[in-house]
Amino acid sequence: MVMPDHVCPYGLKTVDLLEREGFAVEDHPLTTRAETDAFKQQHGVATTPQTFIAGERIGGYDDLREHFGKSVPKEGETSYQPVIAIFGVAFLLGLAISWYVFGTIFTIAAAEWFVSLSMCFLAVQKLQDLRSFSTMFLNYDLLAKRWVRYGYIYPFGEALAGVLMVAHALPIVSVPVALFIGSVGAVSVFKAVYIDRRELKCACVGGNSNVPLGFVSLTENLFMIGMGLWMGARALG
Repeated sequence: MVMPDHVCPYGLKTVDLLEREGFAVEDHPLTTRAETDAFKQQHGVATTPQTFIAGERIGGYDDLREHFGKSVPKEGETSYQPVIAIFGVAFLLGLAISWYVFGTIFTIAAAEWFVSLSMCFLAVQKLQDLRSFSTMFLNYDLLAKRWVRYGYIYPFGEALAGVLMVAHALPIVSVPVALFIGSVGAVSVFKAVYIDRRELKCACVGGNSNVPLGFVSLTENLFMIGMGLWMGARALG
C-alpha cells in the first residue's frame, strides 16, 4: 500500500528482504483503498503485501521470512532480547564512564556503574506503563499481594537507588532501599518459580514484556542486594 498518508512498512520490508535474497522485484503498489480491497478479494487474503515468486503466492512478510528459513516471532513467545539489550548497554556504559574518569576499563567502579545503570534502565522500563507493570507484578510479588500500592512504588525506589548509586551519593538512602526491594523481590521470585513451579511473565522490564519469570528477575534482585551490601560496606569504610 502506497497512499498519500500511509506507506506500508511491511511492504518496504518485503521488497528489502527480496532484494537482499538476490531477487529482482516487480512491485505493484496499491494506491487506493478500493484497489486494496479488490486485491484482497481477488486473492482471498486478509492482509497486504503479498509476495509471488515464479507465479506462486508465498504470502505476507512473515510467510516470506519463513520461506527463506528465517525466524518469525510467534505471538506471546518469550524472549530475553529486552534484558540482553539493557544489561549489554549498561555494561558498555559502565566501561565507557570508567575509561573517561580513570583512563582504564579495569576498575571496580565500572562494575558499580554497570549494576547501578542497569537498575536505572530497568526502572525506566517499568515507569513507562506503571499500571501494566503493577498488574503483572501482582502475579508473584509477596508484598504487592498484601499491599497493592507497593507495585506502584517499587519502580520509583529502584530508580532512586540506582541514580544515587551511580553518583555514589546518600548511601544512607540508597542502601536500605536497594536491600529492601531486592530482598523482597528475590524471595518472591524464588517462591513463585522454584517452589510453586509457576510459569509467569516477568515484570522486570515492564508490564508488556514476554520475558519469562525466573533467572533474569532473580538476577535483578540479587544485583540490588549485592549492590546494597557493597555500597553499605563502602560507606562504613
